[in-house]
Amino acid sequence: MSSHTQVPLTTARSAIVVDAPIETAFEVFTGQFDRVKPRDHSLLSVEVAESVLERHVGGALYDRGVDGSECRWGRVLAYEPPERLVFSWDISPQWQIETDLENTSEVEVRFVSEGESRTRVELEHRNLDRHGGDWRAMRDSVDSDGGWPVYLRSFADAVGTQP
Repeated sequence: MSSHTQVPLTTARSAIVVDAPIETAFEVFTGQFDRVKPRDHSLLSVEVAESVLERHVGGALYDRGVDGSECRWGRVLAYEPPERLVFSWDISPQWQIETDLENTSEVEVRFVSEGESRTRVELEHRNLDRHGGDWRAMRDSVDSDGGWPVYLRSFADAVGTQP
């Protein structure tokens, strides 16, 4: 992402470069999502046992608690290995599940090869204004250092520990 690009107010963007081929980067992000998503980023009332990203259009993103409970918080909208993943963000500004799909935003993750063994991963959380009156607080939260950048750092750590 160019630093000269104007980012709409309704969008949060983050990016990272990892030392891995594009196929590996995509595989780790999607196939090892449990290593990418921080355990403390959950709406469950119990400890998270696993975070899952079902790797197909129509699949779900959800957390499974240690007690077997599940919290589905996203839907896979596009799955295009090894270059692109888009999922919905079905979480309200009150940090509860949003059941009205008109009030959900979307997250696009692009994987861009920068050579045989380097990949730039660009994350764009857009249409945050669909969440209604408190959307700016949500944007500020996901755009903060404790938001999407945490996921990308966890992802980079997961890529770095691949055999």
